[in-house]
Amino acid sequence: MFAQTILLIFLPLLLSYLLHRARHLRFKQYGDWPQLPPSLVWGHMKAINEFIVRGERKSHIDTVFREIQEYLDNPPLVLYDLRPLQHPLCVVGNYEVAEQVSRSSKSFPYSMGKSPGMKALEPLLGPYSIITSEREQWKALRKRFNPGFAPQHLLTLLPCILNKTLRFAEILDGYARSGEEFSLNERCVGLVFDITGAVTMDKDFHAQLDVSKQDELVRLYRELTATYRNDSTIQYDSLNPDVIRQRQVLSRRIDALVTDHIKTKFAELNVQSNERPSRSVLSLSLQDIDHLDDRVLLETCHQLKSFLFAGHDTSSVLLEWAFYELSRTPRALDTLRRELDDIFGPESSPAAVQEKLLAPGGGGLLKKMSYTSAVIKETLRLYPPSGSARYMPPGTGFNVQLPNGKTLCLDGVIIYNCPALVQRDEAVYGPTKDEFLPERWLGDTDTGLGLPMDNLDDKGNGPVAAGRVPASAWRPFERGPRSCIGQELANLEARVILASTARRFDFVKVGLGAVARDSTGAPILDAKGQHKVESELFNTMQVTAKPVDGTMMRVRVAGLSNRA
Repeated sequence: MFAQTILLIFLPLLLSYLLHRARHLRFKQYGDWPQLPPSLVWGHMKAINEFIVRGERKSHIDTVFREIQEYLDNPPLVLYDLRPLQHPLCVVGNYEVAEQVSRSSKSFPYSMGKSPGMKALEPLLGPYSIITSEREQWKALRKRFNPGFAPQHLLTLLPCILNKTLRFAEILDGYARSGEEFSLNERCVGLVFDITGAVTMDKDFHAQLDVSKQDELVRLYRELTATYRNDSTIQYDSLNPDVIRQRQVLSRRIDALVTDHIKTKFAELNVQSNERPSRSVLSLSLQDIDHLDDRVLLETCHQLKSFLFAGHDTSSVLLEWAFYELSRTPRALDTLRRELDDIFGPESSPAAVQEKLLAPGGGGLLKKMSYTSAVIKETLRLYPPSGSARYMPPGTGFNVQLPNGKTLCLDGVIIYNCPALVQRDEAVYGPTKDEFLPERWLGDTDTGLGLPMDNLDDKGNGPVAAGRVPASAWRPFERGPRSCIGQELANLEARVILASTARRFDFVKVGLGAVARDSTGAPILDAKGQHKVESELFNTMQVTAKPVDGTMMRVRVAGLSNRA
């Protein structure tokens, strides 16, 4: 009886405390941050869902974030309270704030720490990945692998990149003859996987051959990345036991194959000790290693997995969107082709481009490809494959200053530097923020186009493209000390591939994004110089942001359109 009396007295007090606490967390803790009206029970999850159901449910969550940001009159950042399922999320859409999050400082020499949400990517990357490692561990890995991505070394990869590109062109020739539809995603993934495999593991994965002839690792990676396919709904597949189990099985099989290759390569390196050492990620990982114990095997395996995934995934997305935008922007395609004619001569075959680039001094031709580089840069501006999520625990004291002078402490909040927002900021890019305009990156300022941060320090000081766009407002590879180590390789690949194919082929989108035509069958050109489309092609989420339909295409040999 006494216990019941005590319970009756304290239960209302406890409930009152919990309600007061809940109100504080929902309405007051971040009450002065830009945000949608929160719900006591749902936080912002219900409000986010209202925006999701208005549009295409398969679209990437960045599309929803962009709509919400515009609805809130474009604040520099927006808070999303996703508790109790996840830490509060802050989506940054302003380049000045994003730069503070990513840059190095005296108190935070490696910028903010990585988000705990990265743990969901462990099956793809491994827990010792350079992508998720922190502080001195990351610094040591970056130092170890930097020689493999030095500009002069990258030029030595030209023969490999060109050979893989020739195979890509041969496949496109086959599709041009047959007239069949195909997934450009599959073809670009195969091409870049082959290049990345050579750069990472000194291995030919035959990723562009028929599935039955490809290395098993290619198939396993496709299956593993497919388990991350998602859309704009806030799902938590990392909590699904079936998905977890499937990822673990695939990851273990990948680990076994990669580990076997490491052992083989280690034995070869010991035998070939007098030869010039390779600068592949694998060779650099094994540098100065005398004994291949379990720890070295595991850490090396995780680095290879990370470079394999990051290297092929993002570059393939860049190529897909570049080919698509060029196919519907005749002005840009004509300008690109004229530049390539001027640099490589009138012969447009991939073999002719290969001959020019492999001739003595041929690598210097790449530096002349200013418009090609502008196409790449503009594609990455409009369609960045991924962003960067950071986190600092409560009590760390990580503060940023907003453009209006207000200071916010970001401790305890996942910070998402969202390039899809930053790079379409109307305050920076004006009313053409959503348009494909490579010309915006051309001007009389020598900015090293195609090498995005050339001549710029980590704080973004230095010349900026055309003297107008702040360097930190273009960040598809992120910025600061944790910027992508492979960004110059990605640019090199894209320039070589475009140089080899942009004059040879006309791409024709089918399905989503197909060009609208008039009664005579001619494409309809809009006031912006682009072909109108019957429906918009958009990104979905599959680890990174990818065209939702696999970029279904037909292709024709340029100049033979009337025969197709």
